[in-house]
Amino acid sequence: MALLSVIRRWALREQLSIREIARRTGLSRNTIRKYLRSGAVEPKFKVPDRPSKLDAFADQLARWLKTEASKPRKQKRTVKQLHADLVALGYEGSYGRVAAFARAWKVDRQLEQQTSGRGTFVPLAFQSGEAFQFDWSEDWAIVGGERVKLQVAHFKLSHSRAFFLRAYLLQTHEMLFDAHYHAFRVLGGVPKRGIYDNMRTAVDRVGLGKERRVNARFSAMASHYLFDVEFCNPASGWEKGQVEKNVQDARHRLWQLAPRFLTLDTLNDWLERRCKELWREIPHGSLPGTVADVWERETASLMPLPPPFDGFVEYVKRVSPTCLVHLERNRYSVPASFANRPVSLRVYPDRIVVAAEGQIVCEHPRVIDRSHNRQGRTVYDWRHYLAVIQRKPGALRNGAPFAELPEAFKRLQQHLLKHLGGDREMVEILALVLQHDEQAVLCAVELALNDGAPTKIHILNLLHRLIDGKSSAPPTVDTPRALNLSREPRADVERYDALRDEATTRETRHAS
Repeated sequence: MALLSVIRRWALREQLSIREIARRTGLSRNTIRKYLRSGAVEPKFKVPDRPSKLDAFADQLARWLKTEASKPRKQKRTVKQLHADLVALGYEGSYGRVAAFARAWKVDRQLEQQTSGRGTFVPLAFQSGEAFQFDWSEDWAIVGGERVKLQVAHFKLSHSRAFFLRAYLLQTHEMLFDAHYHAFRVLGGVPKRGIYDNMRTAVDRVGLGKERRVNARFSAMASHYLFDVEFCNPASGWEKGQVEKNVQDARHRLWQLAPRFLTLDTLNDWLERRCKELWREIPHGSLPGTVADVWERETASLMPLPPPFDGFVEYVKRVSPTCLVHLERNRYSVPASFANRPVSLRVYPDRIVVAAEGQIVCEHPRVIDRSHNRQGRTVYDWRHYLAVIQRKPGALRNGAPFAELPEAFKRLQQHLLKHLGGDREMVEILALVLQHDEQAVLCAVELALNDGAPTKIHILNLLHRLIDGKSSAPPTVDTPRALNLSREPRADVERYDALRDEATTRETRHAS
């Protein structure tokens, strides 16, 4: 290239003859004429097409490379494996020729992607109230003194770009349903269309093109809120790029500045407040005003929010002989009458509801523990075991469910178990909560303990007085003046001596 530049300067700038340039360079005059006539700035060398042993297998290798490009990284065949497969088909060339072909194929594919297909996008515009976008993300926060991994639900209105975040511990159906209600509540209504990726809680099976087998519970939730569902193509996050960008922005707008929280509820309250504050701070970009200004105009186009969707996930569980059902490594008590029988377990984000025979049997707060280093917890309700201890009162002394008795019942138990038959009497007192209000029974027990007579009869008497609205203290009697004693009686113990004399006389007569 340097020699060509010298020839061009001598011929065009210094006006030297071709003979003189040939003498100085040692090149033939025909070669110099060819360079000058071509007008080329840099030399180009034509590489002749040479036959290769790989030519017969080029199409096969290109198909293999295209197939491998669509596989996960850990499942792709290496170029050495492709070379070995070609050798098995009769290829006699070297590995280096196969590797060079693979490198050239990858370069051509990257250029193709940059100029068409995934490398080119169309800007999107949405009407007011037309659509919202949803996505999950994983973030961390300090909750209850521990660093907790959170599953965060992101919602974003496509027109006003108002966004909402809510954190959970799991990415399950009940969490998804709860997130939709709170998002629509904060955003002021329901858009006409929701845009999702192919998450497992919404799509049971991905078919060809836009064909999807939608989860039945997710479809019921969408029908309840009356919005249409649209799913992106697989691995096509740009089809809901607004919420994808919101996931990135939330990390430095919210999570990097997040304080410590006592509970998950306080964290979600903080997220809701911060989202609304950021609406007023962030300019919309495409429309005049902030996100909050455009959102206030968009709320008129949103559908009204219906009552919350009953978003539970139902499991059929068999109650153990110890009156417990298992869920997520934890155990929850069930009334003893359902032991060894199947029940329906309805799982909500914050509670567990047990149903059987078409009725709600009991309810417990839900325990979620993401740590696998700790054992599962057991949640008891001592009332569920009253039918058992009525037959086996001895189990009251060391029964695990009764470690959580109210303080008044514990004091009464300590007093009664000191006496013979006290365990059965204690069981009969506890059984009163099955027919009467528990607070009334507790009040009667406390009054009996204060009176120093904690017995079943006295507690029953006090309980009936409380139920009838009578005072538990005995009434004071105001005696009339006519009944007052004018002379107080005096105890005369000397009268008993006369009785002793008469008894002695009778014994003497009998002896004679």
